[in-house]
Amino acid sequence: MLYFANPIYLYLLLLLPVIIGGFGLMRYMRKKRLQKFASPEQAKALMPSASTSKAWVRVVLFSLAFASFVLGIARPQIGAKLSEHKAKGVEVMICLDVSNSMLAQDYSPCRLDRAKLAISRLVDKLNDDRIGLIVFAGQSFVQLPITTDYVSAKMFLNNVNTESVPVQGTAIGDAIRTAMRSFSAQSSKSRVIIVITDGENHEDDAVQMAAQAAEAGIKVFTLGVGSPEGKPIPMGGELLKDKDGNIVVTKLDEKTLQAVAQAGNGAYVRASNSEFGLDPIISSVKKMNEEEFSSVIFEEFDEQYMYFFAFALLLLVIEMLIGSRKAKIKLF
Repeated sequence: MLYFANPIYLYLLLLLPVIIGGFGLMRYMRKKRLQKFASPEQAKALMPSASTSKAWVRVVLFSLAFASFVLGIARPQIGAKLSEHKAKGVEVMICLDVSNSMLAQDYSPCRLDRAKLAISRLVDKLNDDRIGLIVFAGQSFVQLPITTDYVSAKMFLNNVNTESVPVQGTAIGDAIRTAMRSFSAQSSKSRVIIVITDGENHEDDAVQMAAQAAEAGIKVFTLGVGSPEGKPIPMGGELLKDKDGNIVVTKLDEKTLQAVAQAGNGAYVRASNSEFGLDPIISSVKKMNEEEFSSVIFEEFDEQYMYFFAFALLLLVIEMLIGSRKAKIKLF
């Protein structure tokens, strides 16, 4: 299958109609100007060596050379072969709370943005480990399936916000359930769930779900984001209020998160401003027994750009050799 490493350059092919159309317009305007001074028969007699057909052949050759050059700089590649890539690591599913309470500014700029920054730094420290991302509020969704593509992981992470889940709330148990179902079939023992939330669980029994994860051999770690004294939630330039007009204050529920971590055979860590808290969790994860994962990938790509450049050069040489005048020597 043919791939292009720099497909953005293919837009230059849109210039081909401009080149051909511009040349045709130029020839037409030249013909009109010439008719002011002489009739077609007189012009032909005065310029017997002028060739209209050669001019069009040259512009067609130049257009083909230009197209070939554009394809070359787009770097066409062909997958040379498939290979099985094996690596040892741990599968980590991160469950990130994206409810409105994560907009509270216990951290700078807010809980959610600070958590995203910490996850991004965590990704930089992974080596052959697999990572996936679950976003949750009143419901949970797989934002990123389990993968070793860390570049894609950061890209998906950047797109996360409080509108990623339409239903508000904090369903920690549902997030753990979704994470349990999202591990790969190859993984059986080295599986970890990291729940990042303020712990205000309003939807389900997160402790019971963490216990089920532990029975399945999955460790559940919790990272508490927020402060026990609580912070208001900024929404649309104002502070979020309840139906009675009182300002809503969201507090860190450490008891719930500690109970979830204990039931999940993991550990609870409270995030701080200087060191957000993922480092000690990752240190614990690194001590786990690693599993061997295999995946089929394109190991090499054959570059094809040199052939397109060579063809473009050949066409340009032919275009220059043709010239613009009729040949004086005729074969017949």
